[in-house]
Amino acid sequence: MGNSAGRADFEWVYTDQPHTQRRKEMLAKYPAIKALMRPDPWLKWTVLALVLAQLLACRLARELPWRWLLFWAYAFGGCVNHSLTLAIHDISHNAAFGSGRAAHNRWLAVFANLPVGLPFAASFKKYHVDHHRYLGGDGLDVDVPTRLEGRLFCTPARKLLWLALQPLFYSLRPLCVHPKALTRMEVLNALVQLAADAALFALWGLKPVAYLLASSLLGLGLHPISGHFVAEHYMFLKGHETYSYYGPLNWITFNVGYHVEHHDFPSIPGCNLPQVRKIAPEYYDHLPQHHSWVKVLWDFVFEDSLGPYARVKRVCKLAEDGL
Repeated sequence: MGNSAGRADFEWVYTDQPHTQRRKEMLAKYPAIKALMRPDPWLKWTVLALVLAQLLACRLARELPWRWLLFWAYAFGGCVNHSLTLAIHDISHNAAFGSGRAAHNRWLAVFANLPVGLPFAASFKKYHVDHHRYLGGDGLDVDVPTRLEGRLFCTPARKLLWLALQPLFYSLRPLCVHPKALTRMEVLNALVQLAADAALFALWGLKPVAYLLASSLLGLGLHPISGHFVAEHYMFLKGHETYSYYGPLNWITFNVGYHVEHHDFPSIPGCNLPQVRKIAPEYYDHLPQHHSWVKVLWDFVFEDSLGPYARVKRVCKLAEDGL
């Protein structure tokens, strides 16, 4: 791949995403994989524990000086809130209760959203479907940066700023790239979130609310766990658009590092993705993989070959049926 800082466009390809064909081959060869497409019985309890942990942290944050509040928001709250956003990612695939109880999944996602401070769970599900169906799709996959981002954030200092502002770009990009009508669930998500924030403020004051918001902005910005945002689909090697990471941070991120496996089988919850690789190692062991999300962030900032333009894009036809 050429120098990203000097590129004027993305890496355009004219082939279908590889995950669809690999999924068909693997299911034909290994029918046992279908048994992994079942809800994660522990997901709801893990979400409950994480939400309660942040509630306790909010109570403790009342007494903290602002500098320590920000420190703990980054070191502890950032990890918990980022983990909750990845729980919401799993829940968006109906991993908690199965596709037969969609409403249960939607409301669990709203509950998991509470410590994040800002409503996003319902909107995330609405757009994440497109990320899987139209991976890299021009004007459809809002995970891909805009041309403006590619042009502006092309030096180490600017790329560092871009990484720090990831929550902002992930929130605003869908409105620019592929705006969709507001749904009833998004309105309910926002009302529940605002009520929870107001109750927290009335009960314990400003600092707990500030702690939660700082946890989200810092934990989803320039943070070690945020390396997965870049690791998943930025083109570190030409010809490869999805990468996995099998390191220890998967323990607190619902195995989001098993990202090739996840795109091959979106209906398999994170807890079962390691089993996919064990069943069919010949499909994954030869693929390039990341070994450190921190190194991913370092390379992204300082390697000229990497930047917002280092993404595969394709033209996709809009499908008429739902995912």
